[in-house]
Order: sequence, then C-alpha cells, then structure tokens
Amino acid sequence: MTTPISITDPADPRLDDVRDLNSSDRRPDLPGGKGLVIAEGKLVVPRLAASRFPVRCVVGFADRLAELQDAAAADEAVARGLDGVPFYAVDRGTLAEVAGFDMHRGLVAAADRVPEPPLAEVLDGLTGGGADGADGADGTGSRVIGVLEGVGDHENIGALFRNAAGLGVGAVLLGAGCADPLYRRVVRVSMGHVLRVPFAHLPGKPTTWQRGLADLQDRGYRVVAMTPSTQTTLAEAVAGADKVAVMVGAEGPGLTEHAMRAADVRAKIPMAPGTDSLNVATSAAIGFYAAQF
Repeated sequence: MTTPISITDPADPRLDDVRDLNSSDRRPDLPGGKGLVIAEGKLVVPRLAASRFPVRCVVGFADRLAELQDAAAADEAVARGLDGVPFYAVDRGTLAEVAGFDMHRGLVAAADRVPEPPLAEVLDGLTGGGADGADGADGTGSRVIGVLEGVGDHENIGALFRNAAGLGVGAVLLGAGCADPLYRRVVRVSMGHVLRVPFAHLPGKPTTWQRGLADLQDRGYRVVAMTPSTQTTLAEAVAGADKVAVMVGAEGPGLTEHAMRAADVRAKIPMAPGTDSLNVATSAAIGFYAAQF
C-alpha cells in the first residue's frame, strides 16, 4: 500500500475527485459529469475498497488513513481494492475547503463507476444468497428480493439498501422513477451496503416497466405489492412462498395501479388505529423480515 502524500494546498488538482461534494452542478458523483462513486468515513470507505468499483484515490486526516491501512491489513479484499491507490493526507481545514463543508469524518474515497449488470445476470446470480453472494444466517438469502417503484428520495433508498443487507436480501431491483442508487447520500445512508447488495434496473417507462415482473414470476418469485389498500395481511401474503419479491413505492402515493396489477398479491402491514402507513424503508424492512423468516 502506498505511503500517504501530504497535501496542504486546497487547489491541488490531485484532490479534484473529492471537490465540491455539496455542489448541485459540480459534484463529482453526477452521472453526467465525472460519474464517480464517493464513500465517506472509516466504515464505508473499506466497503468501497472491497466492492466492484475501482478506487481512484483516498483523502483524509493522517490518523484516519492509518486506521484504513490497519483495516486493509486485516482484510484481504480491502487490501486488494486499495493496492496502488494514492493516499492523500490533508488537515481538516484543507479538506473542508476542497469538499465544500466540514467533513468531520476525516476520510473520503472516490471510485469509478462500472457498468450495471443486466437484470438477468443479477437474477441468475441469486443462487448464493444476499450481499456479496453469501448466504444469510439460515442459508436463505436468495429467497427474498426487493423491488422499488418511484422511490426518488436518496435517504430512503440508502436506508432501504442498509435494511436489505441486514436482512439477507439477495438483490434490489429498481423500476421507473427511482433516484440514482450511487449518489453520495445513498452510499452514506446505506453505510456502504449499496456497494455490496446487487442491484439492477427494470427497463421501461412508468407504465411499462412492470412487464419485467413477469420474469421474476417465471423464476418462482411471488411478487407482493405493499399497500394499505387491501385486506390481505403481509403474513398471509408471504405464507407458503418459496421465494418473494417485496415491492414498495414512493412516499405518499405508494405503488401505482399498474404495478399492483402486475403483482401476485397485495399486502398490508396491520397498523394501530389512527395510522395507515410507515416510511417506505421501514415498510420494506418489515416485508423483508416477514418473507425471510
């Protein structure tokens, strides 16, 4: 692993990959610009290093870089991902000026995006289970996948991927109207798990993407549409299913009628009187748990 190089000039071009992180039109993670993947913090940066995304550089405080080197020494996948990657040591003021805000975590890395795998490849790879292809604790990781429609909030997508990883979900599929799953905030909120859980987009427009659900059904998945507008409970909907695709929609409007018609069953989470819904990431987590366990 390379020896950290000290940089004191915020204008140094070697820091450009992590520059203007909070800028609406100059962020390096914009797909139309540099299209980089940005990871922050001592938990997330190692997950980026161990992922399929090639790391370009790591920038941070000297002590944080030392901690990352220790993490790499204990994890072969992290070490492999950081092999030959330049480490740039900066102080807090320099990093704040470069990033555009006070990055108190003191560690940030940038990586190249790679082509998203085709939907069929992701589904074919579900023989091994959840995140990183490993089985869940009970060996049932590939039994459950998530399907999203119209989820445009980055924090919700990040939380949903974190829930998916924690509950052994094999993959997350994104229908029309979903936000960029590799946006910096998604990576951060997911604690880097969006870099581990396989995902793919279902092709098509808002009224046609649902046709791709037929492929899931052909592969033995029961597609469960989460909605309060049904009498069928979640427990009833997943009972007896070998494999389940838990489908959730955007905050507020929920799933479209097109999506629900394409599902095998509609399911609700029984709620206390005076309430009718939960946050989409929370609803998905309950669906994942019910289907998995």
